[in-house]
Amino acid sequence: MSADTGVADTQTPELTAAAAERTAAAFAAAGFPKMPARTLLALVSSEQGSLTAAELAERLGASAAAVSGAVRYLQTVGFVHRVSQPGSRRDLYALHEDEWYVVSMRNSPIYDKLAELTDATAGTLPEGSPARKRVAEMARFYRFLNSRLPALLDDWEREREGGQ
Repeated sequence: MSADTGVADTQTPELTAAAAERTAAAFAAAGFPKMPARTLLALVSSEQGSLTAAELAERLGASAAAVSGAVRYLQTVGFVHRVSQPGSRRDLYALHEDEWYVVSMRNSPIYDKLAELTDATAGTLPEGSPARKRVAEMARFYRFLNSRLPALLDDWEREREGGQ
């Protein structure tokens, strides 16, 4: 218990790290690459939202190469960016100041690309075949998601602003 608030003190670095690892494991189970998921959760749960590669490696118990690959992936998908520190050779890997997850979804061409690729696959299958119908339906689903995502993100931004 905290003497100041009378509330159970559940905010220790160890508990935070364990909770972040459980969340990263859920991300990985949903298809997000494991090391980038662990790295993302380490950044999200850090006080400043940024850490050096060495700090990430220490927090995650991972090699420099594993951290390098993870931050490269996270930079590619737009979740983090590198920040130079004047007078230091060490860069910080930081979350974007704005809602990085919303920005990444708004700027992601993934559903368009998946629809295009599945359309191309459908085109290689015999006309009227069950396989072609299934693959074409998949393409249609991705186009549907792509068309609905902007409104969903707008709804989220309104919800987020209302909850502050």
